[in-house]
Parts: sequence; C-alpha cells; structure tokens
Amino acid sequence: MSGSANGTGTARSRLLAELSTVSRRYMASYALFNQAVADSIGLHPTDLQCLNLLTLERGPVTTGRVAELTGLTTGSATRLVDRLEKAGYVVRERDAADRRRVLVATVPEKIAEFGQMWERLGGDWSALFSDLDDVELGVIVRHMRRTVEFSTEQIARLREARGQA
Repeated sequence: MSGSANGTGTARSRLLAELSTVSRRYMASYALFNQAVADSIGLHPTDLQCLNLLTLERGPVTTGRVAELTGLTTGSATRLVDRLEKAGYVVRERDAADRRRVLVATVPEKIAEFGQMWERLGGDWSALFSDLDDVELGVIVRHMRRTVEFSTEQIARLREARGQA
C-alpha cells in the first residue's frame, strides 16, 4: 500500500514542508546566536566555532588540523590561530616528539571562561530534552550526526566548485 493511498503521503508532504521551514529557521537562529556570542567576546564567528572544535580535540593540534576542522586553507587557518592566540585562547608550542612541529594548544583558564560563558548563555540546555525518551533522543543524535556528515560533504562540494571556477 502506498503512502498516498491511505492519506499518509499528504501528511508526510506537510511534515517535510514544515521540516524545511523549521530547519531554515533553526540554522538562521543558530548562525545569529553564534554571531552574537562571538561579538560579545570579541571573536569572529568562525574563530568561535574553531575554538569550540579545538575543545573537542584530545590535545594540541597542528595548524593543518585546524584547517581540516574548519575547512579553511592553511593560510587562513594560520591567520585564525593568530587571532585566537592574540585573544589569549590558544598558544603555539613545539611538539616534544618533533621539535620542528608547532602545535596549537588551548589555554585552560580561557577555555574555562569560555565554558562558563556558554553556561550563562545556555543555562541547562539539557532541560530542552528532559521530556524526551531514549528513542527520541536517539533520533535527534542520529539526525545531528547525519546533518554534520551532509554539511561536511556540501562544504567540500562548494569549496571544490569555487576552486574550479
């Protein structure tokens, strides 16, 4: 039995249309929130998200890794690290195993301040999910993972197309 034969096709179409609208509002809301947070601490929005990504890494990384995380060229990543270093969020240090290599390390005190700022702004964001069961949370986690993968692929496509133009 097809979805449209029992009326679910129309309901699904409405849900997909609503998803399209709400996801556009969600993305715009997050981009504007990110801009406001970045403005409040004197960073560029990309720098703020790079800092966010650096806090998810297991330790200091190379500028090449910063470029990978952000999708920037190595030159742009170097300038981004320069700005984060000037703002006191990161330091450059020599790799103990290979003194020729320079690593970018976050500054723990500044990262703690960064975390406190997120807490003040977001409060207990987990309360948004308190009424959801484990299955619903799993759907959200799966959706977010798929969205990150999709976005990563689209960013690569856009950058590749720009490079070929």
